[in-house]
Amino acid sequence: MKTRVAIIGAGPSGLLLGQLLHTRGIDNVIVERQSAAYVLGRIRAGVLEQGTVDLLHTAGVAERMDRVGMVHEGVELAFDDKVRRIDLKEHAGGRTVTVYGQTEITHDLMDAREAVGATSVYEAADVTPHDVDTERPYLTFVRGGETVRLDCDYIAGCDGFHGIARKSFPKHVLTEYERVYPFGWLGVLSDTPPVSDEIIYAGHERGFALCSMRSPTRSRYYVQVPQGESADNWSDDRFWEELRRRLPGEVSSRLVTGPSIEKSIAPLRSFVAEPMQHGRLFLAGDAAHIVPPTGAKGLNLAASDVATLFELFVAIYERDRTDLIERYSPTCLRRIWGAERFSWFMTHLLHRFSDNAFDRRVQLADLEYYTSSTAGMTAVAENYVGLPYERLE
Repeated sequence: MKTRVAIIGAGPSGLLLGQLLHTRGIDNVIVERQSAAYVLGRIRAGVLEQGTVDLLHTAGVAERMDRVGMVHEGVELAFDDKVRRIDLKEHAGGRTVTVYGQTEITHDLMDAREAVGATSVYEAADVTPHDVDTERPYLTFVRGGETVRLDCDYIAGCDGFHGIARKSFPKHVLTEYERVYPFGWLGVLSDTPPVSDEIIYAGHERGFALCSMRSPTRSRYYVQVPQGESADNWSDDRFWEELRRRLPGEVSSRLVTGPSIEKSIAPLRSFVAEPMQHGRLFLAGDAAHIVPPTGAKGLNLAASDVATLFELFVAIYERDRTDLIERYSPTCLRRIWGAERFSWFMTHLLHRFSDNAFDRRVQLADLEYYTSSTAGMTAVAENYVGLPYERLE
């Protein structure tokens, strides 16, 4: 097999890159170790920055998102038994966010790829990049018991935190930064109407809570739990009772409960790998960085990496600008560290880290400032809707 760009990973970042490349006639092949059904079965969040929404339009896969996605012009922060709304549109220059599930984006991108007949190889075992520091890199993988070689010009590693792409960097080249948080999010998905038209982040003395949604009839709720906690210890009744305790009375009184259709615990960590390029191998998305979900940045950071990588490949194939390769990593990392900082900030603002009464009073003072001061609300809004994309040139 031969292609121009070999993409490892058929999650949203790999599929989006493949679709964008197709729009410019740049041949690409996606190789994924899991089945298509497994990829579609992943439950992930879906708060999309304006830049991500615009990129999906560029890729030509925004029709269903425009039709059923929910545009949010504000976000609510709850603390001290009250709710404060931050008007995103007012404080972020007219920009907003859109709630549209990551699973739906993946579905749209898979459909688009199938419609144009682009090649995706699922259930590929032992995917391995080779000769990435030469002009003739290639992938090998095992499919149906046979080893397949895929020759290419470049390799995009969009295969997540546990994927092979980052592990293929020489150890002396890579520097990794990590912060593991001492708690996780217990999440419940239920076919119940959302408690609010907008997302509510709650900072309570018992711990963090989040009220989100997937549609007007499907809700996603989270509560902070200690590290190492098991979802098996939480019945639906226990979860709903704890969620109510962490919400202001006016919110909990509106909460509609029901059987969970999915329940799981997500650990929280911050992680960045530098650089994001070695030879002709590039990292994008979770392969290079992880953020705690408090800032709603995971999928959006992946999209911004893809936007930069797409710009690079277009420049290479249409204008022979291989000199821009060295700009990919620093360009992405400037935005990544900004999003890492915001996610770290939101995590510290809203979660319970200790029983220290002083720390709690400082949290409340911060919450008061960032929800009542124009400067504070602007800082939150600008980061929440997404920092600007930086061009390579």
